[in-house]
Amino acid sequence: MEEVFYTCPYCFSEVSILVDFSVRQQSYIEDCERCCNPIEFTVETNGAQLVNLEVEAIGQ
Repeated sequence: MEEVFYTCPYCFSEVSILVDFSVRQQSYIEDCERCCNPIEFTVETNGAQLVNLEVEAIGQ
């Protein structure tokens, strides 16, 4: 697991998530640690490093 930083699309705080680089493609929903709003994460790795991270607000 590696710590990856992103900017929350709601509160614009820099927050971190833990990413398992052994899983090449992941998509999941997790709440922001600061403002608690739901965020959809799409993570792509090459097995050793982060290739792409998409962070999207989920309309409520």
